[in-house]
This record gives sequence, C-alpha cells and structure tokens, in this order.
Amino acid sequence: MNEPSFLAAIIGFCLAAGAVWWAGTRLPRYVIALSDKTGLGQGFAGMLVLGGITSLPELATATTAAAIGAPLLATNDVLGSAAFNILLLAVADMLIGPRPLTSVVARPVTLIQGVSGMMVLALVIAAITAEGRVPIGGAILWPGLIFAASIASIGIADRAERRPMWQVIDQSERAFAEEVKQRDIGWRQLLLWLALLAGIIMIAGATLAATAIRIAGATGIGGSLMGFLFVSAATSLPEFSAIIGAIRNRRYELAIGEVFGSNLFNFGLILVIELVASGPPVLSMAGAFEAMAALIALVMSGVFVLGLIERRDRTVFRMGVDSVAVILVYAAGLAFLLAAGDGL
Repeated sequence: MNEPSFLAAIIGFCLAAGAVWWAGTRLPRYVIALSDKTGLGQGFAGMLVLGGITSLPELATATTAAAIGAPLLATNDVLGSAAFNILLLAVADMLIGPRPLTSVVARPVTLIQGVSGMMVLALVIAAITAEGRVPIGGAILWPGLIFAASIASIGIADRAERRPMWQVIDQSERAFAEEVKQRDIGWRQLLLWLALLAGIIMIAGATLAATAIRIAGATGIGGSLMGFLFVSAATSLPEFSAIIGAIRNRRYELAIGEVFGSNLFNFGLILVIELVASGPPVLSMAGAFEAMAALIALVMSGVFVLGLIERRDRTVFRMGVDSVAVILVYAAGLAFLLAAGDGL
C-alpha cells in the first residue's frame, strides 16, 4: 500500500464529502421554490429535479468505470446505490421524532414511484438471470428496455401528480406535515443557485467516487463488493444530505420522491454503461452477485411501499417499524454478500 497516496485519497474523500454535504443540504430549498413557481408537486419535483441532480455522481462514476474497463463495478454502484438510498431514508426517519415518515406522507404519487422502481428492478433481475440473451435486438435490448421503463415511470408519476386520485383527510396528520413557507426567490437567483449546487455535487461527487475506489482498492476488496458497498455509499452522500434538508423543511414527500426518483435515474444509467463499455454485453457478465444486489433493493423498496400503504403510527428507536425492517433487510443482505464475496 502506498501510504502517501492512500492518505491523499482519504483527505480528498473528506473534502469532497464536505462539499457534497454543504450543497446537498441547501438544494431542497431551491427545489421547493421551483416546485412552488412551476406548480410541480413535492413528490414529482423530488423525483425529477432533486433525484436527477443527486444522481450526477453516479453518472460520472458509471461512465468513468465503464470507460476504464470496469463495467461490473459501475453496475454494482448503480444497484448498491438503489439499496443504500432506501437505507438512508430509513435512517433519516429518526429525524422526524414522534411520527414515522411513512405515516405523514399521504399522496398516491409516492406509491406509484415506489412500485415503478420495484418493477424496473424486477426487469433488471430478469436481464441478469437471462445473462443478457435476447432473441432479437442484440445486446442493447435489455439496457434499452430498462432505460425506457425508467423514463416511462417518470412520466406516469408526472400524470399522477397532476391528476390526484385520492388524498388523506386526517386533519391532525396534515397539520403535522404542514409545509414550511419559503421566502420568494426570483427566477434568476433560483436558476443560478440550482446550477451552482448541481455543479458542486457533480464535481465533488465524482471526486468522492474516485477516491472511494482508490481507498477500497488499497484494502484488497473485490470489484463487485467495492461497487456495491464503498462506491455506492460514496455516490449516495448527495442523496443523504438532500433527504436531511428536505425533512428539516418538513417536505416529506420531497424526501421520498428524491430517493425513488434518484433510483429511477440510476437504473437508466445501465444503458449508459452498456454504450460506453467495450467487450461483451455488460448484463451477460453480471451474475448471482448482481442479481442478489438488485433483489435486496427490490425487497427494501417493497417494505417502504407497504409502510406507505399501511401508514402505521408506531415508532421503534424513533423510527417507523418499516424503517427498522429496511435496516434489517439491508444488514442481512450485506452480510450474505460479504460472506459470499465476488465468488457468489
């Protein structure tokens, strides 16, 4: 191990993490302002704008890793980020205090986002288990279908946001989740700040991913575990800071929409990985490890969707029961992947 290089990677990681945290916690304020000015709902604004911006580090990591000949690392970053983002939502649940997060969110669009993400994950698992084989269309068909499904999911969520199907009328719950009024922000200032914060997240997030790869590589961890655990954790830091910022502003649908939306954007990156990478089809190289990683994210998403439907008003360690279940699922899945390693 080259100690000076290793130390430089750690310092770079810490500085980039600080920059991402600073930008991510401020980003929800301007996304809220954009939502108010354009009429976008919280859930859709969180999915489209906040989720898209916080997915920039995954975009940078995916293209870089695929270009240098590590497409499976990029793929496991995408799948690991999907699970890690849901985990971060469960951890952030503790910030609300007396009520579980899923008990104060009562818009159908959040359910649609969650179920759509689960369906895309099922498509990813199907592509992996089929080893990328298709009767027509060549290697690009599976990634193209996953990309199309992700885009279609965003469109469906948009229609649901614009045409509400039902709403909860419990006044006490509506009061608890009352929106914090925002000081009016002009269009010029709004767009400048969105561009600035997105640029910081893009650059610092890419630095996070690069330094995480160097740090994990110096420890001798295999490529699949490196992508699923370390790189995905690094590239998910923007999502965590954005979730915290949204919850502090009592924009709970924005926080959930950010997570589900970021995951949908990330799934679309599988097509980018396939287009950039050379060699055999990426999904034909994926195996049981990647399928298991996708399955963990699928189950975690399902737990949160059930929580959104049930809206159970009970906390354990300041978290909803569903958040505790999500943490347990992630821990069990991670323990299995760590035990199996790249040989799964």
